[in-house]
Amino acid sequence: MDDLAKEIPGSTTSRPASAVNVLVGVTGSVAALKLPLLVSGLLQIPGVEVQVVTTERAKHFYSIQDIPVPIYSDDDEWKMWNRRSDPVLHIELRRWADLMILAPLDANTLGKISSGICDNLVTCIVRAWDLKKPLLFCPAMNTAMWDHPITAEQIERLCNFGYIEIACIEKTLMCGDKGYGAMAEVSTILEKLSSQEDRDLRYPVTLPPPPAAGRPHITAPATPLSPHIVIHSPPRASM
Repeated sequence: MDDLAKEIPGSTTSRPASAVNVLVGVTGSVAALKLPLLVSGLLQIPGVEVQVVTTERAKHFYSIQDIPVPIYSDDDEWKMWNRRSDPVLHIELRRWADLMILAPLDANTLGKISSGICDNLVTCIVRAWDLKKPLLFCPAMNTAMWDHPITAEQIERLCNFGYIEIACIEKTLMCGDKGYGAMAEVSTILEKLSSQEDRDLRYPVTLPPPPAAGRPHITAPATPLSPHIVIHSPPRASM
C-alpha cells in the first residue's frame, strides 16, 4: 500500500456481523495476471471483504491500479513496525482473515511453505496461519516444474497440513509448452470458495444471483469441501 497510515487491517471500521474476510496471497507466477479478475469475482460475493498480500516478484504481473482493495507487501511489514508496541502486520492479517487463498502459488513459494520457510509477508502469514481456518492454494508453474517429483511431495505435505488444493489444469502455457501447470480458472476458484463452509466461518459464502444474459454463470458444487481432501489432482510424474 502507498499509505499504510500505520493502521491495523480492518481496525478502523466496524465489521458487519455477516462479513467473511478473505485474504488473497499472490506469488510470482505469470498467473498473477489474473489477480484483478479474481479480486473482482470475490467482491461480487455478498458479505465478502477482501485484502491482498503479494510477494515482490508477483508485482511484475499486475498493476496495483487495477486492484480496488488494500494490498500489502514486504515493505509495509517493516514500515508498520518501529518499536515493541507496534502491530506486526503478518499477525494482524492472520487475525483479520477468516479464509486465505494462495492464487497463484508458484513453485518457489510452494517449496518454501512445505519446508516451513517464512522469509516474506506471504510466507510469514502462512507459517502463522490458524489451522482451524481454511487455507486454499492454487499451484501454477511450468509443466517441467510440475512434473518434477518433488512437486508431488510438497503438495502432499501442504494437504497433510490441512490446506486445500485447487488443482492446476492442462493447457498451452505462456512459454508455449503444453501440459499441466496452469492455475485453475478463476471461475473454478470462486466455485471452491463458495462451497467452503468451514465450521469456523460464521456464515457460509454464497455466490451472487445469475448474471445478465451473455455473461458466464458460476454454479457452486453441492458438496462442501473437506479441508483434508485434494481436489481433482491431475497426473504427475511417477516417483
